[in-house]
Amino acid sequence: MKIEQIPTPFYIVYEDRLRRNLELINSVKKEAGVNIIMAFKANALWRTFPIIREYCQAATASSLNELQLGNEELGNEIHSYCPAYTPESISKYIAGSTHITFNSVSQWQRFSETINNHNNNPANRHVSPGLRVNPRCSVIETDIYNPALPGSRFGVTAEQLDEHLPEGIEGLHFHALCESTSYDLEKVLEAFETQFGQYLPSVKWVNMGGGHLMTKAGYDIQHLISLLKAFKVRYPWLDVILEPGSAFTWRTGDLITSVVDIVENQGVKTAIIDASFACHMPDCLEMPYKPAITESIDVNLSKPTYRLGGNSCLSGDFVGDWSFNNELKIGDRLTLEDMNHYTTVKTNMFNGIQHPAIVLCRQNGECEYLRQYTYDDYKSRMS
Repeated sequence: MKIEQIPTPFYIVYEDRLRRNLELINSVKKEAGVNIIMAFKANALWRTFPIIREYCQAATASSLNELQLGNEELGNEIHSYCPAYTPESISKYIAGSTHITFNSVSQWQRFSETINNHNNNPANRHVSPGLRVNPRCSVIETDIYNPALPGSRFGVTAEQLDEHLPEGIEGLHFHALCESTSYDLEKVLEAFETQFGQYLPSVKWVNMGGGHLMTKAGYDIQHLISLLKAFKVRYPWLDVILEPGSAFTWRTGDLITSVVDIVENQGVKTAIIDASFACHMPDCLEMPYKPAITESIDVNLSKPTYRLGGNSCLSGDFVGDWSFNNELKIGDRLTLEDMNHYTTVKTNMFNGIQHPAIVLCRQNGECEYLRQYTYDDYKSRMS
């Protein structure tokens, strides 16, 4: 089956692009001597995991569902972090994790005995407990994605710690990046070492969180490798972990839609598509950002220019503007680029809008359905 034979709307993942990213990430891992694991919060499309598993068998999980998915489909090295564990969830996290990070000292104090009891049983796999710290170094412009904002609920600040870390903590975890550069990491790392360096001799590992967009064009890979190598020279006893999300699936897939109508109101033309920003591309409204469209050109008001409107009843379900060399017409296909990270993990069935199919394009150009959705999916979700 070829792409042009597939009815819209559908997400498509390209195997060759995915492998290209995985090969780059693997090369950084080997050259820098660090562990790079996959964050499910950006992409949990487990039907592509057989490809990912060839390069990476470890993941980070922030929910029990992600924890179970990682153990079932990717590998049995799971680094768990949750803003707040509960008495009902903690035992499951411990049983399914190799590492578990606590967001506060009080959470660690509450559940440290449970961890210790687990680890003192020789029949159990050891789970290594860590503490998330907040270096309060803000390098992210969009507040909704910035964990280092003043008053953040994420992580322990330096003044909240005593001279020594709480007894039993084996690692430190910080996360302050979002689709960031290696130079952003350099700033955060400097703040982390300044504020928390005194504790590093007493821990076994440091997790530098996610947001390392190393697969983006122009990212300075060699600077990242040098930065990580230098850190390991300063602290040779530490295992260093990175857990990017977007980097694994950056520019590996698209959402292909069709124009189903064109309306005009007060001089604004809107091309209504058979997909929805609210349902299928929520980050476009949440962040917000305007995705690239393969068939469009730079905005030029002397050319045919349109908003794109989603096919839902939400008034704000539109994004724009885009210009095209020719007038759009009903049936035209539009390729909304880079829709394989923070898309399928966030989609919803608001308004009962049908979910796009998910397609994998193999390296030989042949396509196969990974999933097609029906009314039963919508009905079961509402039950």
